[in-house]
Amino acid sequence: MTITFANRIAIVTGAGRGLGRSYARALSARGARVALVDLSDEAGDAAREIGEAGGIARAYRVDVTDFAAVESVVANVLADWGRVDIVINNAGNLRDRTFAKMTLDDFRAVVEVHLMGSVHVCKAVWPAMCAQRYGRIVLTTSSSGMYGIFGQSNYGAAKAAMLGLMNALHLEGERHDIRVNAVMPSAATRMTEGLLGADTARLLSPDAVAPGVLFLVSEGAPSRVILSAGGGSFARVYVVETRGISLAEAELSPEAVAARFGEISDVVDAVTLSQGFDQADKLATAAMRRRGG
Repeated sequence: MTITFANRIAIVTGAGRGLGRSYARALSARGARVALVDLSDEAGDAAREIGEAGGIARAYRVDVTDFAAVESVVANVLADWGRVDIVINNAGNLRDRTFAKMTLDDFRAVVEVHLMGSVHVCKAVWPAMCAQRYGRIVLTTSSSGMYGIFGQSNYGAAKAAMLGLMNALHLEGERHDIRVNAVMPSAATRMTEGLLGADTARLLSPDAVAPGVLFLVSEGAPSRVILSAGGGSFARVYVVETRGISLAEAELSPEAVAARFGEISDVVDAVTLSQGFDQADKLATAAMRRRGG
């Protein structure tokens, strides 16, 4: 099977350098027309590079925290190219500091770019994707959001929020063939300078992440997948809930929870849930079984 993006229209944010630039080049090489969105002029350099290689690309210098500006980009793309098939939300920033020393302005600045920037782009393309009954969206999460990194409470919170956004958009987009996934990349980019050791950085090229992301925006893509990608390695990340225990009303106490916390934590028979209400159903079913219902 050959994955092609002929006649597909893509928008990539944070496309001036690093991961975004790699995604844009890779999409163009397989036939997509690409709108490169970045806060810097480097998107223009990337678009020229794609053009020199025989592709079609346009650059937009836009702050993704400005919804009106994002809407304008999407309107231009729709006017010029007729549709938007693919969105890769990659724009990002860092303002690392321990939570004790971090200002709320620094917290909000990171959340605004990563979370609200992704929301703005998704919101702007959503009506067109629903109308054409096709869309592929990738959100960028992080090991910081999944597992935590010291000094990144702002970044980790924003990246964990990508999972909630992905889950809801997956459910709402399903009937329109809009598939929504998340990539959890590890790559040596300008944003990670000083955070990765030199030996590690040499192994983590942005280009090694792009194949996984292109799969996630392909016609045959899955939906609601978290894909860990870096250095040519790929893994699927799951969020699971253990089977747990069910306490009778007379047993309900913090001491009982503490005494059986090992059972509660046992991952044998852990399951993935399809939507939020499945948790309530799971717990209610366990309660009914305990009562013999």
